[in-house]
Amino acid sequence: MGAKKYTKDHEWISVDGDIGVVGISDHAKDALGDLVYLDLPEKGKVVSKGDEFAVVESVKAASEIYAPASGEIVEVNESLADEMDNLGNDEGKGWIVKIKLSDASEIDNLLDEAAYQNYLND
Repeated sequence: MGAKKYTKDHEWISVDGDIGVVGISDHAKDALGDLVYLDLPEKGKVVSKGDEFAVVESVKAASEIYAPASGEIVEVNESLADEMDNLGNDEGKGWIVKIKLSDASEIDNLLDEAAYQNYLND
């Protein structure tokens, strides 16, 4: 897996070849509080960078999850709907979708871990 890159909307992506594994940061999960519902996309859906592809709801609010890169959703972590505590930075269990990237260079402008932490601290 490549190093994680982050968006300012608190999604992360880790790229292996032309597949990007996507999730939300622990910061986003913590900010949401107690999670109650996750609306997952369908496998095969084509998304463009910045498109909303999922929604997570907590007792406080609903929050859209945006695609950090363009491509086709080739795998959906269906188990998250029943195990939302896993949602977050954990690549093993906490990822939401895997996207076959149509343009891997789109992630070049995303934040690395240090830049993301600086963004959170601003």
